[in-house]
Amino acid sequence: MSLERSPRTTAERDEPILEVRNLQTAFFTEKETIRAVDDVSFDIRPGETVGIVGESGSGKSVTARSIMGLVDSPGRILQGSSIRFGHVETVREYAEAFPNRTVDLESLRAEYDPNDFFARAAVDVRPTDLGYERADDVPLEDVVAAGYGDALGVGDGDCVFVTDGSPESPSSIADGFVELTRLDGEAQRRMRGGRIAMVFQDPLTSLNPVYTVGNQIKEALRLHQGLRGEAATREAAELLEDVGIPDARRRVNEYPHQFSGGMRQRAVIAMALACEPELLICDEPTTALDVTIQAQILDLLAELQEERDLAMMFITHDMGVIAEISHRVNVMYAGEVVETAGVNDLFADPKHPYTRGLLQSIPGRQEGDRLQTIEGNVPTPNQPATHCRFAPRCPKAFADCEAVHPASVPVEEGATDHTAACLLYPEELPTAEAVARHRRRADTETRGDTE
Repeated sequence: MSLERSPRTTAERDEPILEVRNLQTAFFTEKETIRAVDDVSFDIRPGETVGIVGESGSGKSVTARSIMGLVDSPGRILQGSSIRFGHVETVREYAEAFPNRTVDLESLRAEYDPNDFFARAAVDVRPTDLGYERADDVPLEDVVAAGYGDALGVGDGDCVFVTDGSPESPSSIADGFVELTRLDGEAQRRMRGGRIAMVFQDPLTSLNPVYTVGNQIKEALRLHQGLRGEAATREAAELLEDVGIPDARRRVNEYPHQFSGGMRQRAVIAMALACEPELLICDEPTTALDVTIQAQILDLLAELQEERDLAMMFITHDMGVIAEISHRVNVMYAGEVVETAGVNDLFADPKHPYTRGLLQSIPGRQEGDRLQTIEGNVPTPNQPATHCRFAPRCPKAFADCEAVHPASVPVEEGATDHTAACLLYPEELPTAEAVARHRRRADTETRGDTE
């Protein structure tokens, strides 16, 4: 299969293709509000695999569905959340296709004074809501992406933001982003499958049993690439060959029940790759497979990533799988990211007590016959986070853990590539001083919420 994608420059590879900022996704029931994803932030770069790990109920899958725009009622993404897709070719395509939903941010910068903006009575947001302590630090991009740009003339439907180049000449655009939380209709359809694809845990839920595997791949090719007839059939067979299915030209006419479990998962991966996405989200794609097939699927994903320069987000509860496939890891607990680090740092020197507990539960990592366990269960995050949600299960917990919500901070001063949301850090500070720093941050955020 020939890939017609422009090679990335060094600068493009260094810049995130996806930026998730302050993501909050809640489910509003008659009895309570479930804060399934609560102020989550992370980046994914081209060619990089970012692992999302945690127990069931940590918010991993809801994070993925938020990115894909697949959050069902009664859930919704809350204002203040931002999910930015920064692939330049996509920004150009969207600026051309949706000129009435495209904003030139450079033209707004002259009107944007951070101190004046946040002082306006009509502006219902504070710098701390966007992750900043001072108004001067809040960039214009964060304001408009999070849905607070109406005071600057940004419309509710605007979803394409150009930071370098002219929206009137899409080919001149050199930088910008598409805000995924603002997509709907045709703009959403183009993104979902065309630029971002998802592989789900159970292939049987992704494959229709009454259509051949080939027909289901061809449907994606027709919708996103306009291929039909024999051309689509050839492309579908080539995709099945790419994912390692033998005798693909015969198999393309078979039904899902005629495939083994591993082959069905390979077929689902072929469907996801049919439209050559820039980002592939894998939601526990190996959980239902035996160990041998699981290893084959992981090897396949790594090969496809290298061939296509894919960015990948890989969700699992299996720390062994995370070690195998990830470059960076976000550990989630009760809707929050509690630790972020490179995969080697995380396994060699985990900092958050929850991460340590997960690693100690892996067979072979600890001496003795008995595996370590984390007592208790993940709590339902149905209240605002006013304390450490892991404290009731934490072996390192002390009194302040029940009273102060920890911010995500570098585990060592200046070490921004390894962070933990724990009152024990930064590590070089005395515990009382570290707690005071977290308390000041929490108090500032609380004041922002109540003003």
